[in-house]
Amino acid sequence: MTLMTRKSVLAGSIAVAAAVMAVGGFVWSGIYNVGADDTHTRPVYAMLQMVRDRSITARARSLHPPPNLDDPALIRQGAGNYHAMCVGCHLGPGMEATELSKGLYPTPPNLSKADVIDPSHHFWVIKHGIKASGMPAWGKSMDDPYIWNMVAFLQVLPNLDAGQYQSMVASSGGHAHGGGESEPHGVDLTVSADSGNPGNAMPKDESRPHDHPEAAVVPPGPTAAAVEHRHADGTVESHPAPADNGDEHHH
Repeated sequence: MTLMTRKSVLAGSIAVAAAVMAVGGFVWSGIYNVGADDTHTRPVYAMLQMVRDRSITARARSLHPPPNLDDPALIRQGAGNYHAMCVGCHLGPGMEATELSKGLYPTPPNLSKADVIDPSHHFWVIKHGIKASGMPAWGKSMDDPYIWNMVAFLQVLPNLDAGQYQSMVASSGGHAHGGGESEPHGVDLTVSADSGNPGNAMPKDESRPHDHPEAAVVPPGPTAAAVEHRHADGTVESHPAPADNGDEHHH
């Protein structure tokens, strides 16, 4: 190795080491704000967007959508799950932004106004989620056929008005995907048979004051210390301490 080559290698090594130290110092300093109420810089956002899009495209291209995604029965079933699991973030026809959709960053797309996206893309995102975006991996609790049903619904969602959406949700059978379902806070999928109002199936406006379960009432008798716990939304709920069944030991 010539002297010139050795100097070039040494200079390159020093440059790489300096770059690594600079990046390490930047990360360790905590100077970059990861708060969801502060947007990324343009270069960071562009890079993350490109990484996300290319990652999804590379993995979704091997998927093969079922040929019957236009089946009305599949679309209706997907509507119920979309309303229960997705509408709080991705909204529906005529809906205003919710607490969730306003608080997340990047802002979830309004799928009722989005362009129709390749079904395989939708399926992959619903099943696997997206890291650090608020998009869950629903495949952990939802089998593939139910995910495809939701994909089928997403193909028609941008063409629905508010009334059509509410009617489809009301006739969907609600939140059902084979087990493990849980009802999100503030969403009511039940529609009274005599009300004739599919709007009952719309979620409450969580951006306005809304009811929470009443705190448990301490039954009459000796005063019992209250046990309190705090919900994720900041409300505090009180419960009576465990009752004294007369098993107290006396010394």
